[in-house]
Amino acid sequence: QVQLVESGGGLVQPGGSLRLSCRASGSIFSIYAMHWYRQAPGKQRELVADIANNGNTYYADSVKGRFTISRDNAKNMVYLQMNSLKPEDTAVYYCKVDLNGDFDPILRTYWGPGTQVTVSS
Repeated sequence: QVQLVESGGGLVQPGGSLRLSCRASGSIFSIYAMHWYRQAPGKQRELVADIANNGNTYYADSVKGRFTISRDNAKNMVYLQMNSLKPEDTAVYYCKVDLNGDFDPILRTYWGPGTQVTVSS
């Protein structure tokens, strides 16, 4: 079994910064892409950023230049550094990981439970 746990969310003023972390644990053989999504109240969940196992990254236009995704393969962790935060960044942030478990040839997707980010003065 695989578990994902996010941390680092909270309340921050506009223009501030937060760093989200997500750790994957359990019976993991190999991790491929790692992603951050967010869902604001009344809106659909959207992709914020992702990073492939070769380090290639993607960012939504709304966060380019402000957010940075990174990963630590040795620790099975993915991070999201969020700078110059805006009220419209307020949402629950979720990490998603694509991986093979031990003795499992099927590529599976796992989601974390989410962490709340609120940007408000």
